[in-house]
Amino acid sequence: MFVSIIMGSKSDIDIVNEAVKVLENFGVKHEVIVSSAHRSGERTAKYVKESEAKGAGVFICVAGMAAHLAGVVASLTTKPVLGVPATGGALNGLDALYSTVQMPGGIPVGTFAIGKAGAKNAAYQAVQILALNSNELTLKLKSDRENMAKKVAEDSASVEILLPKE
Repeated sequence: MFVSIIMGSKSDIDIVNEAVKVLENFGVKHEVIVSSAHRSGERTAKYVKESEAKGAGVFICVAGMAAHLAGVVASLTTKPVLGVPATGGALNGLDALYSTVQMPGGIPVGTFAIGKAGAKNAAYQAVQILALNSNELTLKLKSDRENMAKKVAEDSASVEILLPKE
């Protein structure tokens, strides 16, 4: 299985790269393409079907403004679809957030924060989904969490000032 990342515009690449870094860190195979729900609907539909047939297990969709990409992809597959609203436009991503999160009942899209943090968390969620069938990924996720906790403790130790215990 692999993760398919679709961005609505090449201008979303900096956001997408945050997801790619996470997937690469976990050794998860992935594809990245540009395809628009509005400007290249047939391309999007064809890609989703072909990608699903070759083993896509999760789709991450990054789009801004009207941000219908994740909803369109969700209408074409029963695989999990994770939507990441992109920054930009007159509302700096808030419009994309509303477009992504307001899906009709029965066609779910997991929706994440606007921008890079959302892309990173969408990739983590994709890894967690794939880990349902992979002990190796489960162990890597546990190790990653342990490393995050160690980093927090190290960061704290470098700045903390504690009063002595009485």
